[in-house]
Amino acid sequence: MKAPGNFRWVVCALIFFSVAINYIDRLIIGILKGPLSAQLGWSDRDYGYIAAAFSFAYAFGYLIGGRTIDRLGVKRGLPIFVLCWSVAALAHGLCGWIGVTTQFRLHYPWFSGAEHGIIWTTLALPMTAAGFILARIGLGLAEGGNFPGAIKTVTEWFPVKERALANGWFNTGSTVGAILCPIGVPWVFNHFGWQMTFYLTGALGFIWLAAWLYIYESPEKQKRLSPGELAYIQNGQPAELAKKVQVPWLALLRYRAVWAYLAASILAAPAWGFYQFFVPDFLSKSFHLELQAIGWWTAAFFALTAVGGVLGGWLAEKFLDHGYSLNAARKGSLLICALAVVPVFCAPLVSHVWLAVMIVGLAGAAHQGWSSNLYCVISDTMPKETIGSVIGLGGFVCYFTGGFVNGLTGHILEKTGNYISVFAYFSGMYILSLILIQVLVPKIQSEPTA
Repeated sequence: MKAPGNFRWVVCALIFFSVAINYIDRLIIGILKGPLSAQLGWSDRDYGYIAAAFSFAYAFGYLIGGRTIDRLGVKRGLPIFVLCWSVAALAHGLCGWIGVTTQFRLHYPWFSGAEHGIIWTTLALPMTAAGFILARIGLGLAEGGNFPGAIKTVTEWFPVKERALANGWFNTGSTVGAILCPIGVPWVFNHFGWQMTFYLTGALGFIWLAAWLYIYESPEKQKRLSPGELAYIQNGQPAELAKKVQVPWLALLRYRAVWAYLAASILAAPAWGFYQFFVPDFLSKSFHLELQAIGWWTAAFFALTAVGGVLGGWLAEKFLDHGYSLNAARKGSLLICALAVVPVFCAPLVSHVWLAVMIVGLAGAAHQGWSSNLYCVISDTMPKETIGSVIGLGGFVCYFTGGFVNGLTGHILEKTGNYISVFAYFSGMYILSLILIQVLVPKIQSEPTA
């Protein structure tokens, strides 16, 4: 059946821009790590704590955000989260009022073994780093509602056949934001300073809010949506998922698809957080680049990842068009993406920056294609009213794990000065995740499988 209208893609564009702004606000700190560390007195370990703080907060933000989106709906829920994270983004600039020489010290008990028992140890870091940690916690808690809201929006506005493609397109917003950020942020930083950089980018969310409140309405109430397109959307959604189903939080764990999603979220998904916060530093440490050059190469990396998000969704749709089952289309796409990640272990070993960017960019593109299809595994197999909660739960375990990964990466850098072990770890995690998905969900079908 040919779609008699395209307004659903306007809605996709709205969530595309929310994701783009989301990524601009979170990635600024990675681009400015070098100058911020120099001006505010941070070590690699301090930066690792700041990155870890965002990851842990984002984990809980996903968990809270997913459940909140399910209860409030995307029309009311999503703009609340965008408003809150925009305020948190602006708050980063206020850290410039903290004295650079002021130190933050936290004394806490630590169990050192049976011989010594409980001893007290001290965490010491610059107060500016502590201020950024608080701002990143606020940012992470609020940004966690974005992806559950976006995926739930796609579930409501798109038929099954188009969901992976729509997920790929809105997820490309993360790449567009990630491209604009390293290109534009160095220029704004050089002309206006780091505080104004955070103020200006934080203000973008308020522009999006105005557009959302003016345009968005649910499909059934949207006056701009033609009756034919509404019928196309509704006819392309499984009847099982259209029923009102109330599933308690803990009851989600009865579904094997949820456990498969959680396994992949623990093993493979933290790679994306690592790319966001450490690729600029990897390029700086490996090739000794200036800030603007780091920005351009980081933008090139994210440009490559944009291709993967769209191609991953397009690939699944083409498999379906050629008669493959939903199970074969999803898992075949996931397998191709998993294999494309494997060469990333070579990235720290090459001597040319363009080759390193190509290798890491291929892995990043594969990750985006992987994510587009993994999200669909949930929307294909779970009741519609649980989508936000499941995505939120997966995001929680992903970024909670990522918090440890980011903190550990900071320690690894201080001890080894290179990224070899971290890239090697992620090179095999997608294949392992797919094996677990196959074991837990042998057949993907458009109905809940407990």
